[in-house]
Amino acid sequence: MKLGEGVEAAIHCAAMLAGVEGEATMPGAALAEAFGLSPSYLLKHLNMLSAALILESVPGPAGGYRLARPAERITLLDIVLAVEGREPAFRCGEIRRNGAARLDVSAYVKPCGINTAMLKAEKAYRTALAEAKLSDIVAEYVTDADPRSVAAGCAFVARHQRPQKSSSSKQA
Repeated sequence: MKLGEGVEAAIHCAAMLAGVEGEATMPGAALAEAFGLSPSYLLKHLNMLSAALILESVPGPAGGYRLARPAERITLLDIVLAVEGREPAFRCGEIRRNGAARLDVSAYVKPCGINTAMLKAEKAYRTALAEAKLSDIVAEYVTDADPRSVAAGCAFVARHQRPQKSSSSKQA
């Protein structure tokens, strides 16, 4: 199964946004810079994540993106479905009914065995992704990655996050 490049970008961006403090945001341009991606390309995927309520898009000069819910409540399946869509990767066209050896439709009362096997594999794949929480991936990265990589990522987030005014300071 081949996933689009946007899935990798979306997962990395969500993982980076998990490191943003409190209600702070990070601009899409900074996320694109962090991963060496075109801002216009990445914006398309950030918008998909926002539409799926994985990210929150905050408008304005101090705006940007942040997680819409805690990383513990975001799975890899959530992100993959937001970017790739909910349709199964394999779509049976029932081609067994076509061609020179075509039979009457009554010969095909049982489901296509290939379709059944592919849907079973897809179910297992989706189950595994549903069990993989963004928070666990981030925690594993912080624990297992080269400390220089972790420090560089944390420093990047610290430089580019945009603190948001709290509601109490707005009222003052």
